[in-house]
Amino acid sequence: MANVTQIQHPALTSVGVPAEVKPSERRVAITPDGAAELVHRGCRVLVQSGAGAGAGFPDDEYVMAGATVVPTAAEAWAAQLVVKVKEPYPTEFGHLRSDLTLFTYLHLAAYPQVASALVDAGSTAFAYETVDDRSGGLPLLAPMSEIAGQLATQMGAHHLSAHLGGSGVLLGGVPGVRPGRVAVIGAGHVGWAAARIALGLGAEVTVIDRDLERLRWVDQHRSDRLVTVASSRSAVARAVAESDLVVGAVLVAGDRAPVVVDRTMVAAMRPGSVIVDVAVDQGGCVETTVETTHDDPVRVVEGVVHYAVGNMPGAVPRTAAMALTNATLPYIVRLATDGVDAAASESPGLGNGLNVRAGRIVNPTVAAALGG
Repeated sequence: MANVTQIQHPALTSVGVPAEVKPSERRVAITPDGAAELVHRGCRVLVQSGAGAGAGFPDDEYVMAGATVVPTAAEAWAAQLVVKVKEPYPTEFGHLRSDLTLFTYLHLAAYPQVASALVDAGSTAFAYETVDDRSGGLPLLAPMSEIAGQLATQMGAHHLSAHLGGSGVLLGGVPGVRPGRVAVIGAGHVGWAAARIALGLGAEVTVIDRDLERLRWVDQHRSDRLVTVASSRSAVARAVAESDLVVGAVLVAGDRAPVVVDRTMVAAMRPGSVIVDVAVDQGGCVETTVETTHDDPVRVVEGVVHYAVGNMPGAVPRTAAMALTNATLPYIVRLATDGVDAAASESPGLGNGLNVRAGRIVNPTVAAALGG
């Protein structure tokens, strides 16, 4: 569990939901159904006007749920507990303050400037991606990982189209023509979702991981087009060189993703092949990755198309917002009704989500990734 400084805080009775400002981010942190549940628990929910519009939730649905729709971001950020989807953007740093509790995806190892802003403001910040459960899983990361994994194959297949700069390979092939090859590096939620969609399209799929138990689990679902491979530098290099699509699905909770595909491996791929680096919001697991946006999603490096959008689930905001609320709502209720200290102490998994407190990085993994 994170080192929780025992500072007495009352229950957090107001919950703010500001509109997301990251480019092309259309998700919202709480759906109207989630807002209704919080109102039922005695919370005042302040939703910035238009916050849910991108996900198909108009203001009047929040009003019907009992929430208060406020016209400005400042009014939503004035709540005691603010819930978001993505890390605070520089334009939002001015809303950070010492009596604020923030609950969102933070990925501080990849965004040190956000860590500095939170520390300087003295805010309390919980990160969805480091909350864990009794089995060591990451319940608030899992739903977005599953969506990102499905999108990784979908977007990768799309960008293999020749008119988009791809090699012109159809992943499923046709009778008499070999199907495309997909290498998935990492067999967690992202990797398995990507592999499953690739198999559904008819591709030949290689799943690589260093966890043999996880590979055994994947192997139980094998078909004649699925191969599992224990990770090593040579194994990764061979699979990457032979693949039309590579999905980077490596995760170290709270830390930067390790680089497992270097520039030499990328250069060995056939021109027009595609890499989708889902680990980009943790720094990326491909050396040549540069974070992109939904509006400008690809870069070509060493002749290979790189798709590295930092908020991939934002492409399907309605599905993503509902899935996110399903996962986060019990934790939001706990924070809002019990307060920071009681919630973090009574739920060790939530306590591990505490990244910043009173001007300090308190999650050991995050602190180490940021240089202590």
